[in-house]
Amino acid sequence: MPPVPGAMIVIVAGVSGSGKSTVGQALADRLSWTFADGDSMHPASSIAKMASGTPLTDSDRLPWLRAIGAWMDGQIAAARPSVVACSALKRRYRDLLAGGRPAARIAFLEIDRELAASRLIARHGHFFDPALLASQFADLERPAAAEVAVVTVPVLGPPGDIVAEIIQRLELAS
Repeated sequence: MPPVPGAMIVIVAGVSGSGKSTVGQALADRLSWTFADGDSMHPASSIAKMASGTPLTDSDRLPWLRAIGAWMDGQIAAARPSVVACSALKRRYRDLLAGGRPAARIAFLEIDRELAASRLIARHGHFFDPALLASQFADLERPAAAEVAVVTVPVLGPPGDIVAEIIQRLELAS
């Protein structure tokens, strides 16, 4: 999957606790690209829902996904290669973010439920209630082979190893 010329955008996706922010930041640092954490683009009402243990609905997520898409469009227009962390759990979310944006690629971090749960329990200072992990796995639609802009990367090592695999699988220059 060779990159397109110009400003690429890599969306690092996966369930909460998969390491999207850590891997995304490390990938951006390695490539000297801009990084954004999609969590910072959630409306306050969605953050409050998640903090209270209430799962988001598709209608809750739509403004957030649109905000991430608008951010991506700005990065592409400014010719700034970038990485954004975003759960993108469902295929329609990934289609909304990557569809019509030939510069977008998705690295989907695949993690087992037990490891994600242990990471969330150890995480402090984040609004996501660990009890919501079950709802994320219930909503999860694993990427299908037909999703050509997506590579699935197992979470099987330290962030640097995962970054190296993303760079290799997406054929990014480092």
